[in-house]
Amino acid sequence: MKRSCSYCGRIHERSYTCSARVKPSKKVTHIDKFRWTKAWQHKRKYIRERDNNLCQICLRLRYNTTQQYNFEALEVHHIEPVVSAWDRRLDDSNLITLCREHHEQAEGGEIPRYELEAIAHENNEKYKL
Repeated sequence: MKRSCSYCGRIHERSYTCSARVKPSKKVTHIDKFRWTKAWQHKRKYIRERDNNLCQICLRLRYNTTQQYNFEALEVHHIEPVVSAWDRRLDDSNLITLCREHHEQAEGGEIPRYELEAIAHENNEKYKL
């Protein structure tokens, strides 16, 4: 069976790989490889459990929060970026659960690191009890 190629506009067999198809040019970095590891997958799950699967900024009603108990679109944020603090990439005190909006604000520096670190430290102490 043949189909119209979305890359070159010609007609090819379905199994044919068109040479006009552009491959992504992004190189895989050591940070990308880290994010695929079992160690990171387990740590990310642990941090989300520690933080009760809630955005820690929304929970505290800070930085334009619209919903206090936000458990949607959660991401685990590195307070000190992996690129500049490789040794702290799996450190519990360097990780916090945030919703996508607050994660973007934290990445952009709109939420101070010291505030995120204080919340992470507080959560670590509570989780150990």
